[in-house]
Amino acid sequence: MSSALHQETDIRPLIEVCGLTKHFTISRTKGLRTSRLTVRAVDGIDLAVYPGETVALVGESGCGKTTAARCMLRLTRPTSGSIKLMGTDFLGLRGEELRKMRQHASQVFQDPFAALNPRLQIGDSVMEPITARGIVAKQDRIEKVRQLLSDVGLPADAANRYPHEFSGGQRQRIGIARAIAGEPELLILDEPTSALDVSVRAQILNLLADIQVARGISYLLIAHDLSVVRHAAHRVAVMYLGRIVEFGSVDDVFQKPAHPYTSALLTAVPRPQPSPAKERAVLPGEPPSPVEIPTGCRFHPRCPRAQAICLQQDPPFVRANGTAHQTTCHFPL
Repeated sequence: MSSALHQETDIRPLIEVCGLTKHFTISRTKGLRTSRLTVRAVDGIDLAVYPGETVALVGESGCGKTTAARCMLRLTRPTSGSIKLMGTDFLGLRGEELRKMRQHASQVFQDPFAALNPRLQIGDSVMEPITARGIVAKQDRIEKVRQLLSDVGLPADAANRYPHEFSGGQRQRIGIARAIAGEPELLILDEPTSALDVSVRAQILNLLADIQVARGISYLLIAHDLSVVRHAAHRVAVMYLGRIVEFGSVDDVFQKPAHPYTSALLTAVPRPQPSPAKERAVLPGEPPSPVEIPTGCRFHPRCPRAQAICLQQDPPFVRANGTAHQTTCHFPL
């Protein structure tokens, strides 16, 4: 599926991963015996993000979303696979070349308080990427910081305050200002609203949308809140146990889900006016351990449509409901 999850376009993707894999080795002691086990956190995914778009990566907690994103930024070294950032082999870079290439991508973290240095004033934190990239003359950096804070809806005097003096929503705005300070082309948004009150989430999502339009930034949005994905994303990839099981436009995936797992996720989304006629798909059991991946289709232990072939053969990507909508299922919906 090396090109299965790419748009049918001649435009070069900002970031493109093929066969991305990340395995961790852990030790397990039982009595006097210690064994080494492999955790297959990310187990071979292909994905591409194009200029100006938002691609969402969704799935249950522990499915490998954040690990995949950390590998894309080389915060975690992948076990195997390839990553191309701006058309360059990202994994092959070292030293100064790596530092310069990293400036094209940045990240907004899930916990804005943990992402900020509590001993630094906000102005100093936001100025760090500006200084590192050298995009503004030294005498103009303070004004650049003030402009960035204004762009995310904070007063100029916020630069002289510390992270603990702000609310959670304000700290996330600071995190966004810091992420865009180096003028990256790609932002990875790791659950950017999950630590915030519901009343603040819409404000942050609208801010990110405005920044995308104004700056032309592309987003890789990691989320498990599908209502956020439907509002913010153009395309969506559904992950289960280290693999992408469905991919397509937001409209295709939300209106006609092809994989039973995606369908179950969508029926679990709270609705303001639930229909009693539409039953929710309740999946039995828990996701299998990434240490012991099931044979065949890794979803078959919880799938209501599983048949004998599902236990034996890992399903390939097939087109469903359109040329750009694809799923890995022997019996798509």
